[in-house]
Amino acid sequence: MDLRHDFIIRQLETHDWPYVVRISGIAVPTLHACFSPYIPQERAGTAEERQTGVDSFLMWKLLQVEGSSPVGLALWMSWKLGMRVQEIVDLTWGQVDLDRGVIRLPDRTLSMGVTLRRLLRTSQSRRQSGDDPHVLLSPNSRRPMDQPRLSKIVRTALIRGGMEHVSLGDLCREERRESEDARLLAHAAEKGSICRREAMDLLGLSRIAAYERLRQLAARGKLVRVGGKYYPAGQVVPPEEQYAVIRAFLEESGPAYRQDLADLLHIGPRQCGLILKHMVEDGRLVQVGQRYCLPAGKTVSL
Repeated sequence: MDLRHDFIIRQLETHDWPYVVRISGIAVPTLHACFSPYIPQERAGTAEERQTGVDSFLMWKLLQVEGSSPVGLALWMSWKLGMRVQEIVDLTWGQVDLDRGVIRLPDRTLSMGVTLRRLLRTSQSRRQSGDDPHVLLSPNSRRPMDQPRLSKIVRTALIRGGMEHVSLGDLCREERRESEDARLLAHAAEKGSICRREAMDLLGLSRIAAYERLRQLAARGKLVRVGGKYYPAGQVVPPEEQYAVIRAFLEESGPAYRQDLADLLHIGPRQCGLILKHMVEDGRLVQVGQRYCLPAGKTVSL
């Protein structure tokens, strides 16, 4: 056991973790749990994982299990190529060029990579005379797989693989992010704000993926987060400036009602109430009846 432990550590020093899994036979979760301190930080997580909430360790293990099955092919095409679910079920062998290693879609051409190319060759070798030209066929009926059926079996596999919060739609990459981000921003502009549940319903994302998408838009300065809602940038007072704005207003105008301060911050009264409550609790404001004012000694003459 000591020799094996030392062997795995030495391999992690010079190779990536998928290679170590292949040559050692260790389970991916076990590798992650027991040897994560020895995995170089730059290989411990990717930008894609942070965007989608996908655990690459678990995903890699699931892909090894599924191989060239419809689930395996769908996972590879969505996670690594960014293909949409409908594009996957509509894909025919006439669009797959195994010699050049590309998949030709109506609006773009994708490089399939070494692994997916090998899996598609394996899948093609199983084709029977008279089979439908679609790539993904039901194993028993040999009929083209429709979107609900594919989503269901992939979802089942993801749950079995420990990724219950991930769906097939979550796995697509940057190819559709720009248009989806535009939809989120348009919704926020139309409604005045957007929350995680609305983002989930609008784009069909999981909770983790919806949170990450909104967080990224906020980090890029497109949205401003206030509590659980995200507002279009420039339309609300950012959280880090709220107290300074409220203080300046109270110094000039005196005690104010919650609605006055909500209008000042350009947010809803309920959200404003929570913000004011925290400011009262930490001593920055004082509540007198239904009005708020600065503590004694903090008023500055203008």
